[in-house]
Amino acid sequence: MYKVRSDKGNNQESIIRRLLFLIGDNPNREGLIETPRRVINSYKELFSGYSYSELDIKNIFIKQFTETENYDEIIICKNIPFISFCEHHLLPFSGLVHIGYLPDKKTVGLSKLPRIVDVFAKRLQIQERLTSQITRTLMTYIQPQGVGTIIEAEHLCITCRGIKKTGSKMTTSCLEGAFQDPIVKNEFINLLRN
Repeated sequence: MYKVRSDKGNNQESIIRRLLFLIGDNPNREGLIETPRRVINSYKELFSGYSYSELDIKNIFIKQFTETENYDEIIICKNIPFISFCEHHLLPFSGLVHIGYLPDKKTVGLSKLPRIVDVFAKRLQIQERLTSQITRTLMTYIQPQGVGTIIEAEHLCITCRGIKKTGSKMTTSCLEGAFQDPIVKNEFINLLRN
């Protein structure tokens, strides 16, 4: 049996060393000596969504454009890639986010949509909540006539453990405001298909 080496002054790294021990490996072997530090640094990036406060999220949408020539049709940003982590098994799920909104006299820069996806995807998540958070945040901060978000993702908690069904995907949607109208909803879905 391996013995977990004590980490003087670094509780985070000692937690990762203990985890390596619990899964049955030797945390003191050459290939794992630097792993705790690497995991901590990786987690800081993978879970950076927690560093955003409500004010930070609001600031993402400070710059809005009103010179739109009264544009009043759906704006879509589709195929936004993301990676998040399932809060139940701490395994990744990844896929594509499709966002549409119907402006109400103002628009936002295109980069704001993928940015808000990252804010919420880089937290422990379930796909349903991620879909709702994106939609409701856009409704709150850009105040459009409506927002629709659709997420398609593959979950490693299904593909590499448990039922082990590779290739299966989950699709979730959240429609707010004008996107609940069947005509707008159908237009949004048809635009995504093309």
